[in-house]
Amino acid sequence: MFLQRTLKSTIRATGVGLHSGEKVTLTLRPAAADHGIVFQRSDLPESKPFKVGPDLVNDTRLSSTLVQDGVRVGTIEHLMSAFAGLGIDNVIVDVDAPEMPIMDGSAAPFIYLLQSAGIRELNKPKQFVRVLKPIEVHDGDKWVKFEPHDGYKVALTIDFQHPAFKKSAQTIEIDFAESNYVSEIARARTFGFIHEVEYLRANGLARGGNMDNAVVIDEFRVLNDGGLRFEDEFVRHKILDAIGDLYILGYPLIAAFSGYKSGHAMNNKLLRALLADRDSYELVTFDDDAHVPSSFHDLPPLSI
Repeated sequence: MFLQRTLKSTIRATGVGLHSGEKVTLTLRPAAADHGIVFQRSDLPESKPFKVGPDLVNDTRLSSTLVQDGVRVGTIEHLMSAFAGLGIDNVIVDVDAPEMPIMDGSAAPFIYLLQSAGIRELNKPKQFVRVLKPIEVHDGDKWVKFEPHDGYKVALTIDFQHPAFKKSAQTIEIDFAESNYVSEIARARTFGFIHEVEYLRANGLARGGNMDNAVVIDEFRVLNDGGLRFEDEFVRHKILDAIGDLYILGYPLIAAFSGYKSGHAMNNKLLRALLADRDSYELVTFDDDAHVPSSFHDLPPLSI
């Protein structure tokens, strides 16, 4: 049987918000079985905690932002991706600013935090959302799709006509029956073009961005010392984002996800389309390992 997971202990970190530029203190706390992933603003003690869900994503400008009763918690996708990668079902996320700290622009620092806190199993079966039929969303030439699959597989294509983006490095498929999230996805960083910075900052975005927390690209090349962490780091980061966006569902998926030029808005629309069609999915648990899809046999061991 696969059981729900939470943290062994509380852990804290500080950083800067990518878009706000504000200092952020993040505290992650253990939670009971069936509690889910709950965010709360510690700087707004009168505000109510809120559990993640696709209907709370009300701002997708360059990130996924939860909004409830006017209270915002933004740029949650990297942290959510780390939760998904380590199979964490229940946690309380306290943050004292309107967005998560960006750390180094990837999910790797959050993986380190979660591993440092330790992971423990709870005496309650883990629940999965199994996709039963294809669900697809289009926006012009962009599209995203769920299909039934006995495991969890993610495939994405990006399309940037730029010298820093090799054509051969703009498509990737990761089947988590064969691949490891921590080593192959978690370290991929967010990226942006230097010519966009002035526009973004004028619109209240990217005020905390720099080459310590993003891959920065000019008209010809990557400007960061050391270059890329992977030849296809750009599309790997899009997979990281997608995994985090999709985990806002609140459950791990048993499905194949694919997309072309997708982003936070499209990923959220796909979740909403899935939930709107009650015949397209089912909530399942597994009482014995023989019935567990192969992708989930490799969930990280508790000794990490």
